[in-house]
Amino acid sequence: MVAGSALLLAACEPAGETGDATVTETAPASDARSEERAGVDAEARALNAAIQSGSEELLWLEEVEGEEALAFAQAQNERSLGLLQTDPRYQQHYDRALEVLESTDRIPYVSVRGGELWNFWQDANNTHGLWRRTTLESYETDNPEWDVVLDLDALAEEEDRNWVWRGSSCLAPDYNRCILTLSDGGSDAAVRREWDMETRSFVEGGFEIPATKGSTAWIDENTLLIATALDPEETTTSGYPFVVKRWTRGTPIEEAELVFTGAAGDVGVWPARFEQADGTFYLLATQAETFFESVYWLLPDNAQGEPIRLNLPRRVSPQALFGDQLIFSIEEEWTPEEGGETYPQGAVLSLSMSQLAATGELPAIETVFVPGERQSVGGFAATASHLLAVINDNVVGGLWVFERSDNGWQRRQIETPENTSVSIVTADDQSDLAYVSAQGYLTPNTLYRVSEDAAALTPARSMPDWFDTEGLVVEQREATSADGTQIPYFIIHNPERSSAEPGPTLLYAYGGFQVSLNPSYSGTMGRLWLENGGTYVLANIRGGGEFGPAWHQAGLTVNRQRIYDDLIAVAEALVEDGVTTTDQLGVMGGSNGGLLTGVMYTQRPDLFGAVISQVPLLDMMRFHTMLAGASWQAEYGFPDENPEERAFLRSISPLHNVNPDRDYPPLFLLTSTKDDRVHPAHARKMAYLTDALGLDMLYYENMEGGHSAAANLRETANRLALEYTFLMQNLMDGEE
Repeated sequence: MVAGSALLLAACEPAGETGDATVTETAPASDARSEERAGVDAEARALNAAIQSGSEELLWLEEVEGEEALAFAQAQNERSLGLLQTDPRYQQHYDRALEVLESTDRIPYVSVRGGELWNFWQDANNTHGLWRRTTLESYETDNPEWDVVLDLDALAEEEDRNWVWRGSSCLAPDYNRCILTLSDGGSDAAVRREWDMETRSFVEGGFEIPATKGSTAWIDENTLLIATALDPEETTTSGYPFVVKRWTRGTPIEEAELVFTGAAGDVGVWPARFEQADGTFYLLATQAETFFESVYWLLPDNAQGEPIRLNLPRRVSPQALFGDQLIFSIEEEWTPEEGGETYPQGAVLSLSMSQLAATGELPAIETVFVPGERQSVGGFAATASHLLAVINDNVVGGLWVFERSDNGWQRRQIETPENTSVSIVTADDQSDLAYVSAQGYLTPNTLYRVSEDAAALTPARSMPDWFDTEGLVVEQREATSADGTQIPYFIIHNPERSSAEPGPTLLYAYGGFQVSLNPSYSGTMGRLWLENGGTYVLANIRGGGEFGPAWHQAGLTVNRQRIYDDLIAVAEALVEDGVTTTDQLGVMGGSNGGLLTGVMYTQRPDLFGAVISQVPLLDMMRFHTMLAGASWQAEYGFPDENPEERAFLRSISPLHNVNPDRDYPPLFLLTSTKDDRVHPAHARKMAYLTDALGLDMLYYENMEGGHSAAANLRETANRLALEYTFLMQNLMDGEE
């Protein structure tokens, strides 16, 4: 998902009387108050009818920093925090979550740069974080000696900014000059500033870009490729840049030379540098025409050359540069030459990058790997001698080594722990150093060093056990969706307890953008939920990438109901199998998963005892008009261009499908004012409507934090404590 990884890895007038930030009681009305509520109900019904008809769009809630909108959010925050933080369990959850999040026993995951290991670290004393480095020898000791290069807490205090680390890009081969990306408060828009590694300071008069969405790539120490959304004339409707420029040191950014231009209707354009072990590098631009369809351009490294379009399929994902071979996967069937070989959807292929750059024509295509029906590619990474790959088989990870000879590509598997999720943490293309991580629901993360011959793994570091797993097991089951498709899901529970009686169960899913959910260890979920007697379920529904591009594409646009049917099938199976009851079943999801849980709330309120919708999309009639929303139309549909897609979106839009005569489970909506990807208005509107209707709803808007809804570890601990307190109040308290 190229555009997704580039993104991953888009002002209104007050609405008169409906703009009043009146907060109504959300508890169900008693008989004694029925007459009092009759008038409110009439007003609320009128509001709901106006929303459903489209005559009321609650535009005042789309003013991110609007006075009325913030007043409404603040009033809801006070009410929600009053109900949740006064519960004694909140503080217990907060303390236990923060202990995990700030623990110095966590694995310091690293990247390799110039033979050194680099890490960004946050803990109790460094809430903004430390950018630091160490040697390989020191890293594999019990107490590595870290050299702190930048103290982000000190910088935040000095500059009075809530800096959130967004990464660094350093120029090879000496890595002395870097572009650091810092976000104020956690938004996607971030500043980029040049850093001198020798002086350990920002370069006075150096490259500096104000807060914007975009990216940079080094050409040489005095020249950058930049793509910024600073100029509205060079910004797409999704809020990303569509122009790439060459910026020379010492010249104003306004005088940067045009290198490549896409179109305002694109999702965005991003430059990147691909470098081989011998120092040969290529400059590419990704022109994302939609979220999933991109055109790739080879850019010149000087002012005289012209961009060369690479004749690759539009649904393609570059994976790695291994020697001279560009490794890429395709998300659609592809026949490069008429009458020639056709490569299947999901295949991983390679070609000679030097030949492609020299001629602009496609060289010979080689097949690296073709996944089976229940397989998917989890990622590739190259060392100097080996191409490593994670291949997922029925949602369980495996590590493979690919090598190329005159006979083509061969592969062999490296033994990894059973029933775990495997990921490549870092791989150094200048040496044969690589680390991979393995984890499972009950198995803490362990970091392994790959041997130089890529034949075995050696444990390097491990995370402690954060919760008691006695009696707990992990099972993989399947539910039958409405169209007969088998939907796998993992259940983590105590079978003795589950077989004795149904219990509180939390169901989690995502279902979109070809994002796979694999087994993972969560110390906070284990402590706050499993240890308290809860059962946890993760559903691998369609829309994700668990079984390759076809699994994702089965639920695009007007076929999206399949995704919702998949989750409903899993929920029904949990009830039918006696794992839980509808009153004890909660569902949680974020972003696209927040839309998913919003749909569960409106389509099957009878199936759940509690719903959590985090940083969600909920107004599907206007999603494409807010922030980055236009970039997601290839996933959801084009409501202004396709009547069929508009009608379907209207049929599933949670905001437009609330029935005032229907009973709904308790709903907890969470968002962030600083989220400049999914607009906070989605959650605000749903909160305003459900509050007006007197439904059982809590709303919390973090004033910082961006799309993660948390700008630092303490805010993350607060969010987790709020969520699990809410779940216990609604799924556990009624058991006694």
